[in-house]
Amino acid sequence: MPKESAGLHNANQPTMDILAATVAATAGCWHLVGSEDKLAVDGAAVDAMRAVLRGAEFGGIVVIGEGEKDEAPMLFNGEIIGGGQPVEWDIAVDPVDGTALAAAGTMGAVAVMAAARRGAMLEAKEVYFMQKIVSGPAGKGVLDLDVSATENITRLAEALDKPITDIRVAVINKPRNYELIQEIESIGATWVRFDEGDIAMAVAAAVPDTGVDLLLGLGGSPEGVATAVAIQILGGFMQTRFAPQDPDQIERALAANYDIERKFELEELASGDEFIFVLTGITDGILTNGVREHDDHLEIQSFILDSKIGEGLLVDVRVPKD
Repeated sequence: MPKESAGLHNANQPTMDILAATVAATAGCWHLVGSEDKLAVDGAAVDAMRAVLRGAEFGGIVVIGEGEKDEAPMLFNGEIIGGGQPVEWDIAVDPVDGTALAAAGTMGAVAVMAAARRGAMLEAKEVYFMQKIVSGPAGKGVLDLDVSATENITRLAEALDKPITDIRVAVINKPRNYELIQEIESIGATWVRFDEGDIAMAVAAAVPDTGVDLLLGLGGSPEGVATAVAIQILGGFMQTRFAPQDPDQIERALAANYDIERKFELEELASGDEFIFVLTGITDGILTNGVREHDDHLEIQSFILDSKIGEGLLVDVRVPKD
């Protein structure tokens, strides 16, 4: 798990601005957590995040914006961050990853923002889903999206010097993954169930001691690119392939000249050597605590990765109540 820290040291300005934006999104939607209104939760988070980003002291452009596939409010693709600044960063943003979780007040909802230098992120807005495999460094040169789940789990167990029965595999609980889940359980590995929150679980697969060794299955494409930024910093392993789920998505992918047969390596999802990733807890999750409400303030926890710092940090921020 990441090191706890009272604050950031030697962090660059974009990291501080991104942290402020995810904390604002979390605080902004907190009063609606448990309201059963997904759009209201997402809208409040978007508005709060956007307000902070307008004054950011770095320039970026939203390459991966979340919301379109859910007909939800969003920071749109092409939106400029930090008006007046040179646009030097690609941004992937999800003001609430796990809107249904936040609306229900259940575990796993987070606010996420990731950044890489301009031109470094794969633009994946035309296809909503991708097949993914994610692990820590032990997966490098060992795992491959083109072999079966059984083979990948066997290989990872050998690399980690663990029995297969000790391997814990996160797969999102959706019908499209039911056969995969059955395969995982049939060989004796443990399925780590989650219903939403693709980013946190994928990143957890590359963070030691989270209880997740591997992430597999079909999940969101925008979330996949944001995840890739974190995996780059963590030195983990990741491969993906676009997985359009209906004729309309196939048509959109082909019109955008996407190669839907191609297997993408990590460096094709997010390239370069400067990366920032911030995940802030809304409700309790695998990487962070959720919001803790006190009489006069909210205590909000964030998991921060910055390629200039190296190690993951847990940072607690107090936000005064309105």
